[in-house]
Amino acid sequence: VWLATPAVSASLLFPFAYFRSTHLLTPFSLSLIPFSLSLIPFSACEISRLIASFGLLSVLASARWAGLHLHDWMKDRIKLNVGGRIFETTTTTLANAGRNSLFGAMFDDQWNPRGPMDGGQNEYFIDRNPACFSVLLDLLRTGELHIPANLPEHLLYREALYYGLLDHVRAAKWGEFDGNRVKLATSVRGRAPGDGTAIRAGPDGGCVVAHGSMVHVYSWTMEQLPPLNLNYQRINDMGFVDAHRVAVCACERIDRGDGGMGMFNSSTGELLYKFQVSHENQPKSFSAGALSFSPESGQIFASCRGRSNEYGIGVWDGYTGKQTDFYYETAGWSIGDSGRLQCLPTTNLLFVATLYPRTENCYIQLLDFREKKAVWSWSDVGWPATIDEKMVLDAIVMEDGNSICVVNQYDDLGFMDLRSNGGSVRWSTRSRLLKMGNADERCYPKLATHGGQLFASTNDSISVFCGPDWVLTSRLRRSHGGSICDFSIGGDRLFVLHNEEDVFDVWETPPLRALS
Repeated sequence: VWLATPAVSASLLFPFAYFRSTHLLTPFSLSLIPFSLSLIPFSACEISRLIASFGLLSVLASARWAGLHLHDWMKDRIKLNVGGRIFETTTTTLANAGRNSLFGAMFDDQWNPRGPMDGGQNEYFIDRNPACFSVLLDLLRTGELHIPANLPEHLLYREALYYGLLDHVRAAKWGEFDGNRVKLATSVRGRAPGDGTAIRAGPDGGCVVAHGSMVHVYSWTMEQLPPLNLNYQRINDMGFVDAHRVAVCACERIDRGDGGMGMFNSSTGELLYKFQVSHENQPKSFSAGALSFSPESGQIFASCRGRSNEYGIGVWDGYTGKQTDFYYETAGWSIGDSGRLQCLPTTNLLFVATLYPRTENCYIQLLDFREKKAVWSWSDVGWPATIDEKMVLDAIVMEDGNSICVVNQYDDLGFMDLRSNGGSVRWSTRSRLLKMGNADERCYPKLATHGGQLFASTNDSISVFCGPDWVLTSRLRRSHGGSICDFSIGGDRLFVLHNEEDVFDVWETPPLRALS
């Protein structure tokens, strides 16, 4: 628009035209250059193309403005010979890769070349795959990732790792998680048909899947890493403490002391250490159940069952693995069998839920480890036994910290107000409308919250609820795989584990620019 009027274009480029006609670079014309260019609302590259269209490139070799040598501006262009194919770009584009990339090592702090170019050819030679580099260079130029159909993704990931661009690729593949916009990205088949029991998302977009006594680990590229196990005892729970460590809870093997709980390196599968439970200063064998982590304190919590008096919630330092506390269950509250633990941010409270079928009744508490007491509790013990008796199968604290959501065997959602101790459940039958599919084997429903949204699995689909009244807004389902036995949200991805086939689905939110 600025350059549409010839008079405007001429006035802006007057100093360049003056130099070309007189071949004199006077103080007057030099003083006008920065002023003129400051009026053009375009980038340096666009200005360069504009000047070239007027046949004024000779000015660029000798003029300077705003402290920037125009000759240096032209030197911003660089040639890269990648596997015999020439690519021409700018150091400005390569700087988008960041200091921790291969290109960050090739250039100094001002992104000038650190050393001479190869063979006097005025280019850098990189002995890598040119097809992959073309995709990655386009990513640095535009921020968008377009992978040709004939280019295997694993090959691109390998090359991105070499250049230090894996984080850029991951950021371009999917956007911030939104349950109302997610799309099925891929399905991954495992090695143990019908034996998948649990799935947990990692902070970087990877996941771990429990199959009996084994934990299979997947990076965010869905590359399978070395599996984990604790003496091949059945896995009860597992989870990422951070992007590099996974904690695993397993059953105890009678008279052997195996099982318990261990910390693993997620990349190598190495057992870093095992967690111990001590009672009266004596180490005890135990079965570890549900897990939870506190990012604020670095503590790890797990429900424990032992053969002596080790029933309750164990607490360990997440960095050293040393036991720091133990909360023993009180009479009438079976917290050692807890199936759900949840740390509540900023409150130092731990949500503990013991659910059917681990016990015949449901017990829910909020524990304050500082005061060594339960500050809120609820149980269905004493409910009238009727043909429509509702059994709580899962429970979760909502993100606002003011209420608990539960789900029963009829797929009804219920809510309890944490501001009233032992209050009743407000049941909703809205989710009954979501039943669909003909899965041969039914799984217990599961709950999760993320970003102000509530997720509930029902048979072979996941329902998404939003708003203050938790209105149904979306339903996620694929055409095969059977009932959903578990799902998890993390790393801006949704992982869904099916029961009838050893397969899990990966759901992602497309970047906003990809939807335009």
